[in-house]
Amino acid sequence: MTQSHPRISKAVIPAAGLGTRFLPATKATPKEMLPVVDKPAIQYVVEEAVSAGLDDVLMITGRNKRPLEDHFDRNYELESALQKKGDASRLAKVQESSDLATMHYVRQGDPRGLGHAVLCAAPHVGHEPFAVLLGDDLIDPRDPLLQRMVEVQEQRGGSVIALMEVAPEQIHLYGSAAVEPTEDGDVVKVTGLVEKPDPTDAPSNYAVIGRYVLDPHIFDILRKTEPGRGNEIQLTDALQQLAEDEKVGGPVHGVVFKGRRYDTGDRGDYLRAIVRLACEREDLGPDFRAWLRSYVAEEM
Repeated sequence: MTQSHPRISKAVIPAAGLGTRFLPATKATPKEMLPVVDKPAIQYVVEEAVSAGLDDVLMITGRNKRPLEDHFDRNYELESALQKKGDASRLAKVQESSDLATMHYVRQGDPRGLGHAVLCAAPHVGHEPFAVLLGDDLIDPRDPLLQRMVEVQEQRGGSVIALMEVAPEQIHLYGSAAVEPTEDGDVVKVTGLVEKPDPTDAPSNYAVIGRYVLDPHIFDILRKTEPGRGNEIQLTDALQQLAEDEKVGGPVHGVVFKGRRYDTGDRGDYLRAIVRLACEREDLGPDFRAWLRSYVAEEM
């Protein structure tokens, strides 16, 4: 297709959750600030948005989330101390987060679900298509999922969601999409969506993962969407309406992702993500892999 649609420049990152699965660590520290090796999880997400060309980032926060703002702000006292010590390497790492993107923040005063969090972005986004990135999903930078989604949206219009095949017994943990193939092998047309279905009722084992590129008409639908599963306003329910009626805000397509994804929303997967990323680091990997082999051998 050659049709061109408006260029996307804005990303929205919902970060108002309480992180109850990581208590007591998240009692005073936002779960998004938990380190994945030596960077907080949220920085990986912002870096992904910037790599896809989206350098205007709005973070939806809540109470006790001030450390998120501080992390992406300048820390003059720390920078001065590192300069005096001549520690250029650590100084560059400290300054990197504050120079990444143009950051904005708005509070979700009443946590009423992902759909409500996205709706909080309406005044900032306006009438432009925009991306939504969930912090629990870290996508390996070698697999540019978001960039591909932006390309598909600019070509086809409407909204684009990220899909990943999962085992049928795991589909109840995700939104599930009914799909039709397109002429592009990694792109499907989404005809329906169900939030966390029973495996016997799931339309497919294509799971919705935490990346979206949305048409701004989604805001009109979210304003009218009644609370659904968990008594929350579900983004999946609004996307279902878009999929049912293309006249409202264009079609919904899915990009089928087969790359590397790290789930930091679960304690076990969070630990596995740290191990995988540490093993792949040039500065840490060789020694860490050697220790890991020794540890596993001893435990076996």
